[in-house]
Amino acid sequence: MIPMTDGVNLAADLYIPEKMKSGDKFPVLLEYTPYRKNEGRGSRLPLYSYFVHSNYIIARVDIRGTGNSEGRTIPYEYSDIELNDGEVVIEWLSKQNWSNGNVGMFGISWGGFNAIQMAVRQPPALKAFVAVMATEDLYQEDVHYIDGIIHTDSWMMSQDLYNALPGAPLFNLDEAWLKNRFEVEPSVFEYMRQQRDGPFWDRASSRDKYDQIKVPGFHIGGWYDGYRDSIPRMLKNVKAPVKAMIGPWDHYFPNVAWPAPQMEWRREAVRWFDHWLKGLDTGILDEPQLAVYMRDWHPPGPGVDEVPGHWRWEDGWPIERSIVQTFYAGPDHELSSQPTKQTTHHLNYKPSVGLAGGGPVMWWGGIAPDQQSMDDHSLVYDSQPLESPLDILGLPKVILNVSADVIRANWVVRISDVAPDGRVTQISGAAFNGTHRKSAREPEGLIPNEVFPLEIDIHFTSWVFPKGHRIRVAVSNAQWPMLWPTPYPMTTSLAIGGASGARIELPVVIPEKLRSKPKFKPPVAFPTLPSFNTVDAGNITGYAEITAIQRDPLTKDAYGVASNSNSHRYPWGLERFEEKIEHRTSDINPAHTSVTGKYALIEELDNRTIRMEQDVVFKSDENNFHMSFIRRLRLNGKVMHEKHWNEIFPRDFQ
Repeated sequence: MIPMTDGVNLAADLYIPEKMKSGDKFPVLLEYTPYRKNEGRGSRLPLYSYFVHSNYIIARVDIRGTGNSEGRTIPYEYSDIELNDGEVVIEWLSKQNWSNGNVGMFGISWGGFNAIQMAVRQPPALKAFVAVMATEDLYQEDVHYIDGIIHTDSWMMSQDLYNALPGAPLFNLDEAWLKNRFEVEPSVFEYMRQQRDGPFWDRASSRDKYDQIKVPGFHIGGWYDGYRDSIPRMLKNVKAPVKAMIGPWDHYFPNVAWPAPQMEWRREAVRWFDHWLKGLDTGILDEPQLAVYMRDWHPPGPGVDEVPGHWRWEDGWPIERSIVQTFYAGPDHELSSQPTKQTTHHLNYKPSVGLAGGGPVMWWGGIAPDQQSMDDHSLVYDSQPLESPLDILGLPKVILNVSADVIRANWVVRISDVAPDGRVTQISGAAFNGTHRKSAREPEGLIPNEVFPLEIDIHFTSWVFPKGHRIRVAVSNAQWPMLWPTPYPMTTSLAIGGASGARIELPVVIPEKLRSKPKFKPPVAFPTLPSFNTVDAGNITGYAEITAIQRDPLTKDAYGVASNSNSHRYPWGLERFEEKIEHRTSDINPAHTSVTGKYALIEELDNRTIRMEQDVVFKSDENNFHMSFIRRLRLNGKVMHEKHWNEIFPRDFQ
């Protein structure tokens, strides 16, 4: 237990080298998250063993009020409470008699976010960090508001269920637990009170604090992860030493990642930490700053388990040999290298357009299914078949002049590769809340039918278009259920041709045959703990995926049902997680959109069964969002505690 300044103790697991003798001192690597260190021992022992065998001590610490730590559950992610505690933890670790005084941080997702934010705070003992699948822009890129638009998913609505559970293996259901965890308001309520950018999001974002990052950082991203845009920004803006790699992965550590190929990222992390925490010359700073996996064509999902491509080094960001190649949208829905005849294209808003073509894919991550079903209800522009391969690496930019006949509208742009056989593979995309056209901090309603410009930065991508394939740009006004629909039926316009016509600027990279390539090692496997077993891993993404889509031809309602379950055996018993979500919208009346979720976390112990339930209803009308949470504890089937939260939030330009 690590003592905080107010008397609360945070629970820590220490992973130490077996050969450590009295008087030995090692650097310490910290992973700091709310993700329940006791249950995580089964997955973390094989992960940490690489570092421990490289003479590091690992500290995994449960954030205040989560897992086995004491105190009241944190009110939301990355609060000052959490970060202040983090500074105390780092200092404590640096002063123990088995520590050499140097601390590094690493982690994926929440742990990576924390590492970046602690680097901004510059605690003296923090010498370096490795952030995996993380970002420094909370408003635009975290899971609550994506591209300035409300996003809901199973993680957002179910995460507090785990935080409400007492620590394993005792699971003490006492008064302190009831007050400090079970009855604590779900964090999503605070996020719904913060629908525009501003101070709430600034507090833990680093997008305006790059000059405060003095701690050397290694950033690891994935092309199928939603947090990848931070990599070019960190390389460009941070003056402290920065290293980065981005590979063909979703939200995983790269040694166990999906999709393949995997690689031994821990070897590179050890080289990084050895340099900064041990003072060893590992040669890592002599290598180029960025290792990038250039993706070759693959078919759309599902069923893609390995992404073809190749690794190469880049000297930093921006890439000097990158050029901008512009393609212009034409009146016949073509993409061409020259401006075309002027006209205007119109699109009738279909709020459910994303359900079939992008429903399972959240936050611009994952391998999307064939996009043709979405493209059928979008404005689509195709190039001629390419006469030679085309390599792109960077953030494409789309320039549009648009209008809508209502006061709220979003624009969604997707870039795809159209194979000769007609299969459409999404490469990247982005969305834009039209009311944020001047400022995401001070939104303004649209003036109906007024034409205005939009510049949309497409999310970071790499792709090699093969000879004979076509480049496709698709423009729509919805991406449900990833993004919440705007409330009014509408028609939007897109200017085509001339100097102000729609166009896309692709970051084309001229290949260099002599450019050196990284030589990464394959993953190293370590033994697992025999008493920690995954009985059922659930969906490959870890989230509820839409498997059934229905449309009512009379009401024009469209809804998809998603489900997921998994189970794990621990020394103290069996844990099961169940979720079922219904996403519903209306193509006639999109104001009435809803997500209904049912979640259950069951602990089957020797002498009792604990079932924690959370029923969530999140819905909208023209003017408001309505949120209802019911948290329920059943002990051996009997309801012991129940807590309700209900709130109405005015739609704040959403």
